[in-house]
Amino acid sequence: MTTTHPEDFLRAFHARWPAVTAETMGRGRTPDGLSSYELLCERATGARSVLDLGCGDGVLLELLARAGVPTLAGVDLSPEALALARRRAGVPAGAALVRGRAQRLPFASGTFDACLSHLALMLMGEVEQVLAEVARVLAPGGTLACVVGGGAVADDDAYGTFLRLLRPAVDALPPERRLPRIGDPRTRDAGALGALLRAAGFGPLVWETVPLRLDGPVAAVWASVSGYYDLGPLRPPEVEALRTAFLAEAERIAGPDGNVPCAVRLHLARTALLPPETRPPAPPAHAGAAPA
Repeated sequence: MTTTHPEDFLRAFHARWPAVTAETMGRGRTPDGLSSYELLCERATGARSVLDLGCGDGVLLELLARAGVPTLAGVDLSPEALALARRRAGVPAGAALVRGRAQRLPFASGTFDACLSHLALMLMGEVEQVLAEVARVLAPGGTLACVVGGGAVADDDAYGTFLRLLRPAVDALPPERRLPRIGDPRTRDAGALGALLRAAGFGPLVWETVPLRLDGPVAAVWASVSGYYDLGPLRPPEVEALRTAFLAEAERIAGPDGNVPCAVRLHLARTALLPPETRPPAPPAHAGAAPA
């Protein structure tokens, strides 16, 4: 599966694996015992209306509903992921789940008092326009909180080993089969993201870095790491060769209980929209309809 445009690649990938993010990351836990979804959900405490930007199959929306948020909306590129979200028992029937791009949100200005994004902002192009749109649909003082990926915690655990084995497999691909550049690296850097946010009218950025533990049996750890986009361009024999090499190395670092150490680094970025009189001039907004 290869395409030239990043959004085409993401649509095709999630058409095949619409619940991939929840399946790969959902069992991970922070040092406080929280999933990355729960960690993000806590940043919307007290919010009455929340937009999930890149909502996928609805895991975060379900947590927000359990937390008592009365008005929920989600936007995603993938119709297959949205179909799963609509069928998720914990997502209210009244939640506005919309297929669309973050660069042109189909919601009226000032609709939400929080916007959350779980491992999605870092995948988006035209990030200045994305943040301008988020600023438009948030009410003044509204919260923006995002989880973005931060790479491996250790070179010698399962995730570090996976990345080391993956690199030559990816480098061996001909140019036409390689992964397109996805997202904007500035969203993974505190200084660069803070500057982008200030330009969009947001206040100071709070940046936290936490490890997410994905330890477990070898097969479970492979199921987690093999859900990453990097494997999308690989053909089945290439994936199988990578899996065989990974399982052999992971077995060697397994503990007496059979569990393999595995951790990924996550960054939690949080800020608030400044009052209009203190914001820099914004680009023209796109009008939209309020969520049903």
